[in-house]
Amino acid sequence: MEEIYAKFVSQKISKTRWRPVPPGSLQTVETFATGSWDNEENYVSLWSIGDFGNLDSDGGFEGDHQLLCDIRHHGDVMDLQFFDQERIVAASSTGCVTVFLHHPNNQTLSVSQQWTRAHYHTGPGSPSCSSAPCTGVVCSNPEIVTVGEDGRINLFRADHKEAIRTIVWEVHFHPSNPDHLFTCSEDGSLWHWDACTDVPEKSSLFHQGGRNSTFLSHSISNQANVHQSLISSWLITDPAKDRIEITSLLPNRTLSVNSLDVLGPCLVCGTDAEAIYVTRQLFS
Repeated sequence: MEEIYAKFVSQKISKTRWRPVPPGSLQTVETFATGSWDNEENYVSLWSIGDFGNLDSDGGFEGDHQLLCDIRHHGDVMDLQFFDQERIVAASSTGCVTVFLHHPNNQTLSVSQQWTRAHYHTGPGSPSCSSAPCTGVVCSNPEIVTVGEDGRINLFRADHKEAIRTIVWEVHFHPSNPDHLFTCSEDGSLWHWDACTDVPEKSSLFHQGGRNSTFLSHSISNQANVHQSLISSWLITDPAKDRIEITSLLPNRTLSVNSLDVLGPCLVCGTDAEAIYVTRQLFS
């Protein structure tokens, strides 16, 4: 077994990511980034595993990872991804998304771009525009996609100050029947997710169920010895019974559907197309 080198850094580490090697390059992987969480001060740090020539007769340090540079990060680092060779994208528990730039000449990190309110809560029960943790980020230069606890998916570009696109505006469980979930989105969709539908076994995970319906299978591990009636339909895992029917409630795709509410058999939603849609027959 190869020797494992440990370094105690006095921080709880939430994320570690290797810096990608340039395409076609023969160089070896030798640099990685880390993000910390649950500390009085959190940091994004860059490390090297290269040989710094500090091997001595008292017990060498060759191969030990060395800190190249670090920078303070506001909030916990929820996710961390390299955007390219010089830039690192960090997702924060404060809802902020930051692009850090590495300066190899003087080994420092600086803020290259920042979206301070990438994710936030709005509406009753939350302070006005309170922050929501950004829980994940994925990069494909020049684009960055983030997801958060506010239910939003954001598409950013590194050279734009605002999101290019935002998707899933509001999510509501039916107040008296939580097997039914309703979502609306900036892309003009208004969906009804029915977790109590029992449909025949299909051959694939995502199935077409008519013109405006789709069947989706769950993939959560089985919970044995628990009575089915005590488990939410969203957690049932019998592959023969466990399906979600997804139905589009709007006849045609419209501009952003900004808000919805549901009560009994009635649903109302409002859109940027200057229209209000109402139905009194959700379950007919």
